[in-house]
Amino acid sequence: MPNTRTLTELRAPTVVIEPRKGLLDLDLEALWEYRELLYFLVWRNVKVRYKQTVIGAGWVIVQPLLTMMIFTVIFSYMAKIPSDGLPYAIFAYTALVPWNYFSQAMSRSGTSLVGDANLISKVYFPRLIIPLASVVTPAVDFFLPFLILLGLMVWFGIAPTWGVLALPLFLLLALMTALAVGLWLSPLNVKYRDVGYTIPFFSQFWMYASPVVYPVSLVPEKWRLLYSLNPMAGVIEGFRWALLGKESPDFGVMAVSAAAVLVLLVGGIIYFKRMERTFADVV
Repeated sequence: MPNTRTLTELRAPTVVIEPRKGLLDLDLEALWEYRELLYFLVWRNVKVRYKQTVIGAGWVIVQPLLTMMIFTVIFSYMAKIPSDGLPYAIFAYTALVPWNYFSQAMSRSGTSLVGDANLISKVYFPRLIIPLASVVTPAVDFFLPFLILLGLMVWFGIAPTWGVLALPLFLLLALMTALAVGLWLSPLNVKYRDVGYTIPFFSQFWMYASPVVYPVSLVPEKWRLLYSLNPMAGVIEGFRWALLGKESPDFGVMAVSAAAVLVLLVGGIIYFKRMERTFADVV
């Protein structure tokens, strides 16, 4: 008769996957355990983005440059919108670099769960990795337009200030904002596919609600605090301050923006974790 104890010890361990029940039981440590999956998803997204393209990564340079030219003609030459004493071309381009990153990250994260439906329905992993990979991927595209921005600064004879050291913090704020919005939109898009069609409109509306084509100085003083709840306003003004020598932004206003992002992000994580138990069934 075989030894029962020996057979039991040779069996593979059983892992039981159960939904989290507590409101704040978010299991964020699982993200670290699956960090290699995050890396491979980002790498896959980058390769798919430029597969079978003619100019490849050149698209991330062409898009903001053409947009800058259009904005310069329409809003500077025709509409005569001020640019805080800076050449309008670089004034607009400095805003378009972080904005394009944010817009792409928000759009991709908002539709990421539906795009990876086959993966979600076949294997277990922390679903939070999918929108997280979607907001990290455009960061790879951020650096090429940023190099063009440095070239424009040399062309216009503009030297960056010591505030350039704070640029990673402003980029991180943009990433957190895109992730926070994506954590709300992606579960909604799983349940209501109409959400995916509204994201481009939502992104365009948000751009004109941010100081991309106009300076914050055009916003009436009495509305500044409310306006500061838009975190991209702080990101864009931070980029202009750090790179173009624009006067220092109101750091109190930027603190309000950061606090708004934190609240939105925590709420988004909680909402996402509560909804993820139904993803495999609905998607």
